[in-house]
Amino acid sequence: MGARKSKRAEQLKAEKKQKAIAVLRDCPTSPRKMRLVADIIRGVEINKALGILRYSKKEASVKLEKLLRSAIANWEAKNEGVRLEDSKLCVKEIFVDGAKTLKRIQPAPQGRAHRIRKRSNHVTIVVDKMEEAAVKTTTKTEE
Repeated sequence: MGARKSKRAEQLKAEKKQKAIAVLRDCPTSPRKMRLVADIIRGVEINKALGILRYSKKEASVKLEKLLRSAIANWEAKNEGVRLEDSKLCVKEIFVDGAKTLKRIQPAPQGRAHRIRKRSNHVTIVVDKMEEAAVKTTTKTEE
């Protein structure tokens, strides 16, 4: 491997060390409903995101809260000597993809049938440290 490639590989490895990923597969909620909650916590600091999810009325927020706690635990496992309180973590990325759809039939009047689509989704959360520029702008606006 060349010098440039090995330097880039080391850089990517260091960046990957900071990130923690958690994935929820085949969640039996429609992707549209899950995206409503996911959009609320995207880019938010983790303690604030946990508070938002805790007091949200949506059913999807319960599943996302559990997934976010899993991502935080994954970050703690990767970064063993670093305190969680000292590092400013945020929800760097969150995205919801469609998963398999179960097709069901519901009887309708006059011998007809309607198709019922029971949708499910996959959710991925990436937790990472906040950038310094983002931290400075949020502190300036609060003053």
